[in-house]
Amino acid sequence: MEDIFIIVINPGSTSTKIAVFQNEKSIFEKNITHSNAELAPFNKITDQFQFRKQVVYDELKALDLDLEKVKVVVGRGGMVKPIESGTYKVNEKMLQDLHNSPMGEHASNLGGLIAYEMASDLPEAEAYIADPVVVDEMEDIARISGHPLFQRKSIFHALNQKATARNHAKKVGKAYEDLNMIVVHLGGGISVGAHRKGKVIDVNHAIGGEGPFSPERSGTLPSIDLLRLCFSGQYSEEEIGKMLIGKGGLSAYLGTNSAMEVRRRVDEGDAEATLIYDAMAYQVAKIIGEMYTVLECDVDYILVTGGIAYDKWFVNRIEIRVKKIAPLVVYPGENEMASLAMNGLNVITGKLQAQIYS
Repeated sequence: MEDIFIIVINPGSTSTKIAVFQNEKSIFEKNITHSNAELAPFNKITDQFQFRKQVVYDELKALDLDLEKVKVVVGRGGMVKPIESGTYKVNEKMLQDLHNSPMGEHASNLGGLIAYEMASDLPEAEAYIADPVVVDEMEDIARISGHPLFQRKSIFHALNQKATARNHAKKVGKAYEDLNMIVVHLGGGISVGAHRKGKVIDVNHAIGGEGPFSPERSGTLPSIDLLRLCFSGQYSEEEIGKMLIGKGGLSAYLGTNSAMEVRRRVDEGDAEATLIYDAMAYQVAKIIGEMYTVLECDVDYILVTGGIAYDKWFVNRIEIRVKKIAPLVVYPGENEMASLAMNGLNVITGKLQAQIYS
């Protein structure tokens, strides 16, 4: 097979990950962190576009790589309108929605924008995004919240959840579309999805603070207490927002958003850290139980992925509570760069059909 070079761009809130793949093999990866001082001049995330793009270009110029050989540039998908799972070619309509997102601001919006700009500068390259956070396959019944002014939304770690589920199905010799699985992403945010025959029919809105608390998000809180706090006059809207997303969860209880630091305290016998860390595992197990009922008690596997999945103690605290539901299999790490690259490669080689964003 002819060598196909793929550039992958994955912007996070304070970092930009870059990778170059030669067919299925990663030949370069780098995670560039951005300080608060570097990002301070920008009012909106999209205002960072030129800054982030230049960072990517500077890194790639330092490589001994003929950019004219690049056939695909894949960006992490952003907060576009709700769409089905798949790989989408970046078009004018998507560019508009990445600039003025209908779902809110997120650093991943920059992925598609930079990918398009870079592909436009290369003679044979096409720009794509794959499985963005707004992948929406929820059933109508799952959207009902309890009040007509509020609707539950599907915004979650779709890229890693989908890739992990497909990878596991392949490993056990099955089609993703033939299995029922509960997939847990353990990271800065935690999402738990009910995957039924290839569709995520229900999932907590992890980016919006729904579900288990996480290293930096408070998760679902007692609503009447939250209401009273909001109108107490003690906190601004921005401060409440930070309590929910950014400075909640482990950060609020223990003063750190590092699960590794919390685990160190657990190992040292810190009773408070042990209680809080175990409570996070407890809440993850509870929502796994919810998704078990969503799948009508018919679950083939529970898959656990994300950065915290490396912590065997934490995963064990989940497993002892859900082990009778289904076998639990751990795939630590996020694998986002390889997942993005493979989506782009499969389109170029004809294994997948790119979808049209409209």
